[in-house]
Amino acid sequence: MKNILLNLLLPALIIIAPFSAFAQGKGIYGEDGRQDYFQVPGEVRQLADSVVSLWRSDKVTRDGNVFALTTRNFGQSMSLCPDERFYDQPKGAFCSGVLVGEDMIMTSGHCIADEAACSSTKIVFGFAIKKEGETAASTRPAGEVYGCKRIIESRLPTTANFVARWIGPRWAGPDYALIRLDRKVSGHKPLPINRKQKLAKGDRLFAIGHPSGLPLKVAGDAKIRDVSPKDFFMADLDTYEGNSGSPVFSAETGLIEGVLFDGGEDFVDPPVGCKHSYVVAQEKGEGEYVTRISVLADLIPGGKAGDKAPDEFRDMRVESLADAQNEISDRFGVKF
Repeated sequence: MKNILLNLLLPALIIIAPFSAFAQGKGIYGEDGRQDYFQVPGEVRQLADSVVSLWRSDKVTRDGNVFALTTRNFGQSMSLCPDERFYDQPKGAFCSGVLVGEDMIMTSGHCIADEAACSSTKIVFGFAIKKEGETAASTRPAGEVYGCKRIIESRLPTTANFVARWIGPRWAGPDYALIRLDRKVSGHKPLPINRKQKLAKGDRLFAIGHPSGLPLKVAGDAKIRDVSPKDFFMADLDTYEGNSGSPVFSAETGLIEGVLFDGGEDFVDPPVGCKHSYVVAQEKGEGEYVTRISVLADLIPGGKAGDKAPDEFRDMRVESLADAQNEISDRFGVKF
């Protein structure tokens, strides 16, 4: 997930350019773990219903009771190879986020860095492929589109921390934002966070968001690589630019463990020809950066929305989204 901070901190890159040769790029760790909304188990879809895509206001146009979304063909607009996954899907969002309060969204700080960015952003629920064989709708009901009213809290890595990232990840973050919407959200539930966070290397995770601005994807079969930094952790999530702001969940509890904000390169860009995702072995590559939810937990409303795991995840111990499907099938007779 190529960091949008590259654009914000370009002067610093001139200083550290020699180090860039040592950064390992990524797109996919091992097998591609991304799935569309219609492909994941019901309890994961319930979480996904509270995940949002962030759009530039000029890409979201109101026409009566609906908003039209301006999108482009993913593969063509990115000069990708024809066999790249999701080649023909539409793209348009620039970041991801999640509902954590009745009118509060959590995302990455670099997604909405100031009030000007807030005022020019639309928050959209439901940009997803709901049924196999269909595509994501190019319009959303007016009730599914919100404005950014103000920034509650935002934090970005300093230039010094960003430069230090090229030497080691310990000083790369954190990076997060909490924003107030222009009205209370209806039809979607704030998601619970882990207020008693005790992370360990190897803990299994999944993320939900909009890689490269695509319709919602669930990136599963991931685990924590490094918990030594104080304010963030690193994981082998199959995430891209556009996933910035994505909530990262425990695969065991369904609680939010953090917010994604950075990672390696997304695509291999050869001198000639088309681009494709950078694929590395599961244990290789740079890893993705996730701000710990404990850093901003005190700013997120508590109560039922923030103190216990979702009912669907309680007492379930699953190793991956595939295992979750098997578990649901066995217990409830649901086929996927």
